[in-house]
Amino acid sequence: MAEFRTCPDTGFKIDLAADKLIKWNAVTAVVFLLVGGLFGLLVALTRWPAVHLLPADWFYLALTAHGLDVLLVWMIFFEIALLYFTSAVLLNARLVFPKLAWVGFWVMLIGAAITNVAVLRGDSSVMFTSYPPMMAAQDFYLGIILFAVGALLGCVVFFATLHMARKEKTYEGSIPLVTFGALTAAIIAVFTILSGAVILVPTWFWSLGLLAHIDTVMYKVIWWAMGHSSQQINVAAQIACWYAVAAILFGAKPLSEKVSRTAFLLYILFLQLASAHHLLVEPGLSSEYKIFNTSYALYLAVLGSMIHGLTVPGAIEAAQRKKGFNKGLFEWLTKAPWGNPVFSGMALSVVLFGFLGGISGVMMGTEQLNLITHNTIYVPGHFHGTVVVGSTLAFMSISYWLVPTLWQKELVFPGLAKWQPYLFGIGMGLVAVFMMGAGTLGVPRRHWDMTFADATLGFDFPAAANLMMGLNGVSALVATVGAVIFILNMVGTILWGKAKVPAPAAAEPAPEPEATNAATGYGDAGTMEVPGTFVLAMIFLVAFVLYYFVNWKYLSSVWGLS
Repeated sequence: MAEFRTCPDTGFKIDLAADKLIKWNAVTAVVFLLVGGLFGLLVALTRWPAVHLLPADWFYLALTAHGLDVLLVWMIFFEIALLYFTSAVLLNARLVFPKLAWVGFWVMLIGAAITNVAVLRGDSSVMFTSYPPMMAAQDFYLGIILFAVGALLGCVVFFATLHMARKEKTYEGSIPLVTFGALTAAIIAVFTILSGAVILVPTWFWSLGLLAHIDTVMYKVIWWAMGHSSQQINVAAQIACWYAVAAILFGAKPLSEKVSRTAFLLYILFLQLASAHHLLVEPGLSSEYKIFNTSYALYLAVLGSMIHGLTVPGAIEAAQRKKGFNKGLFEWLTKAPWGNPVFSGMALSVVLFGFLGGISGVMMGTEQLNLITHNTIYVPGHFHGTVVVGSTLAFMSISYWLVPTLWQKELVFPGLAKWQPYLFGIGMGLVAVFMMGAGTLGVPRRHWDMTFADATLGFDFPAAANLMMGLNGVSALVATVGAVIFILNMVGTILWGKAKVPAPAAAEPAPEPEATNAATGYGDAGTMEVPGTFVLAMIFLVAFVLYYFVNWKYLSSVWGLS
């Protein structure tokens, strides 16, 4: 029989089994963020020509571990915590199959540990993509397979909890929009995990000597259905966090509930197709498929993101104007709680993800333009504009609300927390900018030494490329400070944070908090009059168009015609 506690801040009825699982998954996620972040800092300092910290073998080891721990392990552990929160907690339901959820957690942890050990041992520095004919140790693949199985079990528990909540009528009407976003992430996760199984299980057999050959092109085509789709899980989850923060802080409702849900549906149907932008120079795909993928299908996925990018700030503007912040176009924005890391982290995530990750992703997803960025350091620059300043920053922002709420403790460093999203967000935003700038100048994506100092045939990049990689290193140091503040706040709050003092009991029952209603209910903002948001959207559109056509101009200058 499930046991519950009532959250004094929100009034949520929290299943104790879900409570514990959310905490363990979230804490484990933060630990792997620390580990993966340290490896990332070593990579950035090695790519800084003036520092060039690591030798070649250690560089590729660190690059492999960094990709594994931050692109996969940190993200998915945190997303499993979000799945349990958005199902059991937001729906006031019991978590179904808690024992299976614990099995999933431990299988994920064991798998992540096995692969990390394989990498640190030094015989599996094949980078995150692990392309054949490079072969890692057999436990490298085994660990990833186990991790994926554990994550799949977490998704099963989430789906079962949604089903039971509807059967037991713990909520009325449709599931909340935040839960719908998490459902989108879970559906994409199942596709991602099964795609990974299709290619990684045979590759594991290959490493065991049971298969003689893995076709390289076939591997890349199927692997990217997992490798890139894992980021689509992140995108759906981060946008669910955006809606959650808007509801929690402002009581905001989407401009149109149905349109926002349709945008999530577009993600399910089309977002995974963006995986092909890693394959646009490969011979294994037909020109017809590449053209379809990078035009009509891509536009439908982008439409979903454009809708969310409009309706999230629009919902906040509508809620703020309802409270009386109506002066001019932007009083609703200037009066927002910029000193609250829950809001500032979310706001920076929206802006940086759109301008850096979104625009660069569409550019890279165009077949012709992909030729000038493919396998340059522009690609990880794009990653940092999506995975880091988009998803990681969004997860950080909601953590500043989740941790004090679930643990009922006050942040240990609230003053530092106010600055943390700016240090991390701006630092990592600049990392993305400088990487994309250097990539545009041709700096390779995976080479240990961009100066080619030990090469028989030397090559000199423009001085601007060296400057950008140096600035990339400086920006990484700034972002590291922000990441350390976040980790210290989370770990410190959990371990020695001061317990919150319960508010004195009121003579009359307190009304249900507006934020709880907005986060768990169904409904629209009731207005489309959000002029400030539309002005911001037009600024974004102008930047989008200009950058897109600048790259076409650049492409036209690459090959001279005579």
